[in-house]
Amino acid sequence: MPIKIPNGLPATTVLTGEQVFVMTEERAQHQDIRPLNLLFLNLMPKKINTEIQYMRRLSNSPLQVNVTLMRIDDHITKNTPMEHLKTFYKSFDEVKDQNFDGMIITGAPLDQISFAEVNYWERLESIIKWSDEHVTSTLFSCWGAAAGLKVFYDMDMICRTHKLSGIYTEHTAHSYDTLIRGFDDNFLAPHSRFIDFPDREIKRKTDLVILASGEETGMYLGVSPDRRQVYVTGHPEYDAGTLADEYRRDLAAGKNPSLPENYFPDNDPAMTPHCVWRSHSSILFSNWLNYYVYQITPYDFSPA
Repeated sequence: MPIKIPNGLPATTVLTGEQVFVMTEERAQHQDIRPLNLLFLNLMPKKINTEIQYMRRLSNSPLQVNVTLMRIDDHITKNTPMEHLKTFYKSFDEVKDQNFDGMIITGAPLDQISFAEVNYWERLESIIKWSDEHVTSTLFSCWGAAAGLKVFYDMDMICRTHKLSGIYTEHTAHSYDTLIRGFDDNFLAPHSRFIDFPDREIKRKTDLVILASGEETGMYLGVSPDRRQVYVTGHPEYDAGTLADEYRRDLAAGKNPSLPENYFPDNDPAMTPHCVWRSHSSILFSNWLNYYVYQITPYDFSPA
């Protein structure tokens, strides 16, 4: 939230230079507050689990956030009851005439096939383009980040030979950017993907500002120069046991998966893993809602 200080206080110049949102007494007298409207495009098969994970992170804010759930198609899934989808989810046609303060596009288990092979790719592409006109700030996660890079920068997926799975160290850029305010210089983040996001390729093919990256993971957190798009290549929303569930799922399917790195205590899958990324995850979503959505979005979307 912003801090309100007296008009003309010398600290205003210093704090503004560090991108701290300073509200003068004059502005505070005319400040209107309303709930934020967030659109959540859930591409994951286990939609209820994904809802819980993201809502838990989004709740760590004093701001009231109204969430609208959206699905990409009417595909019947064995992982989510149809009654749940019919009750809580909207189609794109139901929301396309609205404007939203923020939007999240989740990952999807599609990182081993080309975009052209994704049966809803054209529909997703149109939604991502629509977000550029109808959403103040959109956060893309994992495969969703790759989809955003394809739409906005025509950057094809770079596929890894082996899956990146585990907990990895990320390094923050030396930046005053508000999205990483409160981050430690080094922090841990979970990853689960066959896609690669090398820093050098991101810098060569896009104009993204890389705010955090790792030697093994490449870009972890990047933003467009206008801060309208946020790309998160990992899964900060994951619960402590999510990677274990994925490992056991792949093991049961005969895929012979490698153990997630730096995850199980003593590399023993019988041991219970710990969530060592919760604090940075909470700060990330809180900062995004506060600095990239609340403080930028217009109070009234209606035409002047």
